[in-house]
Amino acid sequence: MAGVIRAPFLEIGPKNYLYGEEVLQLALAVDAAAEKNGIDIFFTCPYIDLRRVCENTKHIHVLAPHMDSLRPGRGIAEILPEAVADAGAEGVMLNHAEKRLNYTELESIMQRAKELGLLTVVCADSMAEIRAVAMLGPDVIVAEPEELIGKCTGGDISYVGEAVRTVKEIDPGIQVLVGAGIRNGKDVYDVILAGSDASGSSSAVVLAEDRAAMVEEMAEAAVRAWNERKTFRMHTAAETA
Repeated sequence: MAGVIRAPFLEIGPKNYLYGEEVLQLALAVDAAAEKNGIDIFFTCPYIDLRRVCENTKHIHVLAPHMDSLRPGRGIAEILPEAVADAGAEGVMLNHAEKRLNYTELESIMQRAKELGLLTVVCADSMAEIRAVAMLGPDVIVAEPEELIGKCTGGDISYVGEAVRTVKEIDPGIQVLVGAGIRNGKDVYDVILAGSDASGSSSAVVLAEDRAAMVEEMAEAAVRAWNERKTFRMHTAAETA
């Protein structure tokens, strides 16, 4: 059964940049950063490495990068939800720009995840899609403008506040992760300070000269931004009391 995810948090995933031993080594670096900084981190893991990563880490929340809605039986080459859960994953990422789903498919898969106690982390690349996804009640919505994914160009973060407000007006319990175009710790800091519950990256981490150092930089930045937000809210409340 998946646990409660605390803000601020991160999501790191190697996609298919890495495989085998390199996936495990990155997972171990993410695990160490999560423990050191006292922060929850999702690690979105290639299917073949799910069980090994789950069995060798203690402080991260492992996600499958997708799954299908089928039940045990026929469906060769599809991803069985029960197999994802049995491998030790706590949840699943859905509707990524590289693995898009129609609304009916997404709803069916989310229902299967709920049956198995798996967290649902669902991507959306426009305000209209964010609203539609929020109506389905995922645990986390990943607000990612598709044109920035993998670019590491940074981005105008003016959409952060709008994305967060859009989600929270529908369901305050859904957490919002703003990603895409995240290059470094400063970008993580900026989006969390702007109102996001979380951030994360794939390419900026796996292409970094020192992957472990980049994960540590992002984790530290997330915690620092969150603490500054909390301090600002406390001061504002005191001034208006």
